[in-house]
Amino acid sequence: MDVLGRAVLESLEQGVAIFDAGGGLVYANTVARRLLAESNGNAHEARRALLARQGRTVLLRDGETALGEAVLIAGNGAAATLAEQERQAIRETLAATGGRLAEAARRLGISRTTLWRRLRTYDEVERPGAAP
Repeated sequence: MDVLGRAVLESLEQGVAIFDAGGGLVYANTVARRLLAESNGNAHEARRALLARQGRTVLLRDGETALGEAVLIAGNGAAATLAEQERQAIRETLAATGGRLAEAARRLGISRTTLWRRLRTYDEVERPGAAP
């Protein structure tokens, strides 16, 4: 991992642990290392500990080749509510799709109507006629 990539991961408030395709722990930022103190260097136990703290896995791929996975967890180790997790997933997906609702809805596996309703519920969109 290059110096810039490491610096970015260290600056996150979120814990990030990266595992290779064989399940070995490749990297953990400061937040993740703090949460993993009890795993005694065992990669399998480290992954299990992060997932027990509501860690979210992201598969790492280069085209069709699986490189491993990253486990992401809130910086304080506390589980976010389901609504907070949903809101965050919607925000991340909208950012990844450049705000395109149809594409975001497709990636999330929901209809555009459902996505629009969720956005209104979370006050993520301006309502027509609403005061600025």
